Amino acid sequence: MSKKTSYGLIRISNDVISTIAGIAALATPGIASMSGSISEGLTKRFRGKNAIKGVFVEVLESEATINLHVIVNYRTNIQAVSRELQENVRESVENMTGLRVVNVNVIVESLLIEL
Repeated sequence: MSKKTSYGLIRISNDVISTIAGIAALATPGIASMSGSISEGLTKRFRGKNAIKGVFVEVLESEATINLHVIVNYRTNIQAVSRELQENVRESVENMTGLRVVNVNVIVESLLIEL
């Protein structure tokens, strides 16, 4: 994301946006961790997307789409925690970067079962 101001150019890398989204995701109750996949490196290289363990960011102009691959704690209401996750990530990214987040897609990859 780049923005021109009267003082010069402000550039926020997709890695920074991914980091903000990842931290917000992990701060959401019920989220055990982010889920990385083997295809992340290929996605980053061939599709121009950024992949920081389980976070995929696409920025067009001043709008962002964020895909989150997560592991949820067992006995958690998956729909409720996913909605809260979407809101937390959207708020964090918008407040810190000024980007408009148009989509936060949540992909629940697994459950963390503690014995």
